[in-house]
Amino acid sequence: MDELPETELYRFVEEIKCLVARKVPRYSSKYSRKDYSLRQHAVLICLKIKKEDTYREIADEAVEMIRIRSELNLDEIPHPSTLCRAFNKLSMKIWRTLLRLSIKKLDLSGAAGIDASGFDRSYASRHYTERTKMKLSSLKTTLLVDVKGAIVDLHVTTTRKHDTKIAPQIVRRNSKLIDVLLGDKGYDDQKLRELCLEKNVTPVIKYKEFTEEHKKLNKELEDYGRRNINECMNSSLKRKYGSHVSSRSWWKQFREITVKCLVQNIEKTINYLAPLNLKTPTKLKRVAT
Repeated sequence: MDELPETELYRFVEEIKCLVARKVPRYSSKYSRKDYSLRQHAVLICLKIKKEDTYREIADEAVEMIRIRSELNLDEIPHPSTLCRAFNKLSMKIWRTLLRLSIKKLDLSGAAGIDASGFDRSYASRHYTERTKMKLSSLKTTLLVDVKGAIVDLHVTTTRKHDTKIAPQIVRRNSKLIDVLLGDKGYDDQKLRELCLEKNVTPVIKYKEFTEEHKKLNKELEDYGRRNINECMNSSLKRKYGSHVSSRSWWKQFREITVKCLVQNIEKTINYLAPLNLKTPTKLKRVAT
């Protein structure tokens, strides 16, 4: 019987596996029972987000994923509660690092757009939201997206913090990765423009049109049209991985959105590399889990 071809799902698992092996520790503690590794859990969590499953659903589906279980060296399937606890142990710092590593294989242009969107928190029960005094029904998520489609960075908050207060933090973190910052009128702030110039980043941000001079400057902006990549990315994330977050705690909600961005970058990487490996697929080096 001929060897079965590699599916997109299998390539996704291979890519994630190689990624987590670089930064995720094998075990959370030296006292761990070592039934499963954090790396195995991280891959399964990414699969859960990709397939829009619950922890119970991804555990059930993993039973039938024989090749994927073999790739991950999974002899047994972890209980859904085990996956949930593993998600608690994988810090936001780790997920941010994986997100940064996920853009290494992508061809970045140096021009990136910044824009905010919202992810619903309404998945939580009404009783829970009232008991925890949740006042906002959505998380404000600001994405920094390269014009070629890679998510470079993100910022998530439960408050109504203004765009001009969030953008400087993102610019400082990513000044070495971007040369041009594209933004709409919500980011029209002189301090932000000065910070961009200080970091050698060219601000292409629309002015609020209070005078005729502002209207004239807006018409002269070059490459501003490429900012629509942010609208496309916000729409893509919500259509593919859901417009709500299922976690209850705010810090887990932040991580969940970060994992969605990571999964999007990995799928972008697979599509980017697919034409190169169409005829002769490259066998990736096995990495210990």
